[in-house]
Amino acid sequence: MKATPLPDGGYRFDGRKIFTSLAPAWDWLGVHGIDESDPLAPKIVHAFIRRDAAGHRTVQTWDALGLRATRSDDTYLEGAIAPRAQVIRVLPAGIPDDPFVDGILGAVLPGLAAVYYGIAKRAFDIAVESAKHRASPAIGGKTYAYKPLTQQAVAQAAIELDSIEALVERVANRWWTGYAEDEPWIAHLLAAKQHAVDGALRVVNLALKIAGAGALSRNNELERLYRDVRAGAFHPPNADASHEVIGQAWLGVLGKV
Repeated sequence: MKATPLPDGGYRFDGRKIFTSLAPAWDWLGVHGIDESDPLAPKIVHAFIRRDAAGHRTVQTWDALGLRATRSDDTYLEGAIAPRAQVIRVLPAGIPDDPFVDGILGAVLPGLAAVYYGIAKRAFDIAVESAKHRASPAIGGKTYAYKPLTQQAVAQAAIELDSIEALVERVANRWWTGYAEDEPWIAHLLAAKQHAVDGALRVVNLALKIAGAGALSRNNELERLYRDVRAGAFHPPNADASHEVIGQAWLGVLGKV
């Protein structure tokens, strides 16, 4: 995204923003672009654009495996203007060290973790109810709740859910109360998100195992949850980027490599 400075302190934005969640419904669009008006000192511009402003259009490109209801279509900015009052930060390009950016990460990463925890919890609840009511001829017509393998799968999923919830709550609470100055807070935030994404996938896989082949039906909510949870692998930051930053933060080399 290109950000061009204007004489009054505002910025003009030109480019394509992919994955614009709630593309048909947003009132304010958060954008960031690069200002290369000084090639020796490029800047990253963070700003907001109102929906009733000129210079933007939505192209319906969202045809995804999961998270279909988010309508994360592409947005093209073609001379969209953010007046000075809507320009929140202009920062040197590179690793940001700014409360505004920190605040975004502190809200978004636990928020994403909570989304995938919610997907997993819903799949778990559906699967447990299924096991309580679905009968098995192999055990004399008793429900699947009496099958040892079902009990084991439910236990595995429950343990996973408990660990996700505990970490997300702890990290979110610590974020709001404040980390010590020398503590790698970004590592904690990323760990909560990554653990939730990985654990949620395991829980949903177990849920389908518990519920059986009927979960494959498009009429079964588990089918949608199975698709939705897989988006976690691609929801930025991905696993490779998260592990890299977590490792660098703990080793004290973040921003130095």
